[in-house]
Amino acid sequence: MSRDAEENAIAEEQAFLDAALARRDRVAADLTAALAAPATDDVARARLRTLARQHEEITRARDGLVFGRIDGLDGTVRHIGRIGLRDDDEQADPLVLDWRAEAARPFYTATPVDAQGQARRRHIRTTGSVVTGVDDEPLDGASTTELVGEAALLAALDQRRTGKMSTSISTLQREQDDIIRAGASGPLIVQGGPGTGKTVVALHRVAYLLFTHRRMAEQAVLLLGPSPRFLDYIAQVLPALGETAAVSATCDTLFPGVTVERDEPREVSEIKGRALWQPMLQRYVRALHPRPRDLTLRWEGEAYVIGEPAVAAALTSATSGRPYHRARAAFAEQVHQLLADAVAQRRADLLDEMEEGLEELLAQFDRRAKTRVDPDRHAGSDVDGQMSDDEIDELRERIADSAAVAAFLETWWPSRDPATALRRLLGDAPLMLRLTPDLSEAEAALVAAEPDPWASSDIPLLDAVADLLGDVAAPEQQGEFTADRARRQRAWVYGHVVVDEAQELSDMQWHMVLRRCPSRSITAVGDIDQTEASHRHTSWAEAVAATMGERWTAAELTICYRTPREVMELTGPVLAKAGSRNAPPRAVRSSGIDPWELAVAETALPAAVEAAVAELRQRWEGGSVGVVAPVTRTAALRDLLPGLPVLTATQAKGLEWDAALVVDPDGIAAEPRGWNGLYVALTRCTQELGRILPTPV
Repeated sequence: MSRDAEENAIAEEQAFLDAALARRDRVAADLTAALAAPATDDVARARLRTLARQHEEITRARDGLVFGRIDGLDGTVRHIGRIGLRDDDEQADPLVLDWRAEAARPFYTATPVDAQGQARRRHIRTTGSVVTGVDDEPLDGASTTELVGEAALLAALDQRRTGKMSTSISTLQREQDDIIRAGASGPLIVQGGPGTGKTVVALHRVAYLLFTHRRMAEQAVLLLGPSPRFLDYIAQVLPALGETAAVSATCDTLFPGVTVERDEPREVSEIKGRALWQPMLQRYVRALHPRPRDLTLRWEGEAYVIGEPAVAAALTSATSGRPYHRARAAFAEQVHQLLADAVAQRRADLLDEMEEGLEELLAQFDRRAKTRVDPDRHAGSDVDGQMSDDEIDELRERIADSAAVAAFLETWWPSRDPATALRRLLGDAPLMLRLTPDLSEAEAALVAAEPDPWASSDIPLLDAVADLLGDVAAPEQQGEFTADRARRQRAWVYGHVVVDEAQELSDMQWHMVLRRCPSRSITAVGDIDQTEASHRHTSWAEAVAATMGERWTAAELTICYRTPREVMELTGPVLAKAGSRNAPPRAVRSSGIDPWELAVAETALPAAVEAAVAELRQRWEGGSVGVVAPVTRTAALRDLLPGLPVLTATQAKGLEWDAALVVDPDGIAAEPRGWNGLYVALTRCTQELGRILPTPV
């Protein structure tokens, strides 16, 4: 594009952006006025909540309101933006087309080989309300690039990293868009190596699903990440896309009110992550149910016995398909009825006895008086001894309100605290062995020897026990927004779950995910070759076999956009030593900077790291620098480099910096699953990679 043509295009898009911003401001003002109206009933309050979401979405959309345009072969022109925006004429075509709308899809998927009815794609760069540049891409078949909007994509990838992830709606690629818009009826597992945009895909898929399936917003979407640092890194993406109906958490924070308080040995973590715990815990909770026997209850000073057969029948009925506490409540209701029936029967029997006694007295009197009783008369004719249905219902309600009856049932069938129940099991090796044949004596002893404070692998077990026990009372529905209510309730059922770095989940953590989404509408993204968790899974089929079997769909991201080609060339031998079964993603960009390494004596390591970091910070001023090191070195390096991210390979997962410095790569490789960790460490940069290798003195 010539300079004059570019200036004309910028002026054209500036005029359009000015009109779109003016329309956006008018819509925002109308929403503000509508929100000022008082809500007098539930319908009005629901309407105001909808308007509030729309107002928040349109307010956030001022920056980057318009970022693209597609020109059809038929002469139609569609501008693509962060949100949809109609013109003043509500019957006209949209002024700005929402990026998630089906009509906007060619912006992401049209290629010169498959133009999809489009003649040109234009990327529009803006700063605030000013158009700063355009990139035109003809779709006439003259170009053979496989990238969508190559110039805009590479420009975005070359920008400095700020330590926060931003949206990528203007530069999504075709294979990414295919996954974002895939159906949501079952588990979708996305394999993607470093820099392929797994997290970008996951977050934009959330925004797409909430836009396309509006009922999902009523249930919220759960976004599970590997660490709080990672969640902080991605925190601004969904709000920037206008979505608030999402709950972010880690597996460690998914159980409300419970905090991980200690680390644990990897061996113990692996044992407690196995799928065998789910059936073991089911057997354990079933064993907590009471056994049938005669029950003797007192009512108004008298004892009543409910026989073992009736108790057994009530137990069978109450426990069928119900968690522990709901079964207990159902059994209590049946006991209330059985006791009411027993009281009513005793009253009827007593009146029958009184009536028979009265008849005998009258007969004796008649014989002495030598008179006959009129056969049409009967001493008990006015009283049959039966309580009416209403009287029995009233009696049952009084029994249900009785503190004495409740105390008896609590003693016989006590309510259970999940934490107490689980701690009892985990501390009793013989009990664990009785409940499952799949643990060895040595493994049960290791688990039983662990201290009481919760470790990470305890959270899924606690969640399973809490689910099997069920809530004692219904949870309170607090919070104005769906996400607020979902965040407070352990048993909340989500419309969709997205799991990032999903390769790290144990079998029991997968069970925890599935409990929150029984529909199995799940998107899991990760790289099986970056697995560092203590479990033994080395393929996605192994990772989900215990929970999903073969009922899941696979997808793959094959192109590495973030990590430079120069760095990706180092990963082949590392992947081979990690036992990878996958081809590494293909890098499509070069930074022009070869990875470098520096060997220094152990005693000189601190000074060498300080100097290297200073040089990297200077070279990448305005961007970001991160350090990855073995666990044993991170504490000292953090003291040496205050304010700089110094992380283990596990902690660095999912993050990116302009420059990464890997300290002691051999030390990382020597850690458990260390070659996988080294693969993570080497692929965190977007521009420059340095390695410092300590050598013996």
